Amino acid sequence: MYRAVTRQIEVTVEPNFVPEQSSADRSRYFWSYTIVITNSGEETVQLKTRHWIITDATGRQQEVKGEGVVGEQPTLAPGERFEYTSGVPLSTASGFMTGRYQMVSESGERFEIDVPTFSLDSPDNKRVLN
Repeated sequence: MYRAVTRQIEVTVEPNFVPEQSSADRSRYFWSYTIVITNSGEETVQLKTRHWIITDATGRQQEVKGEGVVGEQPTLAPGERFEYTSGVPLSTASGFMTGRYQMVSESGERFEIDVPTFSLDSPDNKRVLN
């Protein structure tokens, strides 16, 4: 599990390779990832936007920006958490993702929180060491 905390908001990520949606012959590899956002602060916050940078094993990057996550802009009161699962395809057997969420506080302040960088590894990823 990967973890980041920004302004008392914790984001954890658990990636999982999905072999039944992947095919090495077609250079298609798919991962699901489950994210839990926990508000340990003292103020209610709302997730407004997401910004992802997805990098494959060749260094090719894809940038994804959008409103909310999985069609929602969750509001988290102190002590509340929000969990969702999404997915990402790559044309290589490994890669990584990193990102940020834009949040807005109850008082109207906008700020960003980090999503921890997490690794996408498949069983087909052959590493050669000397």
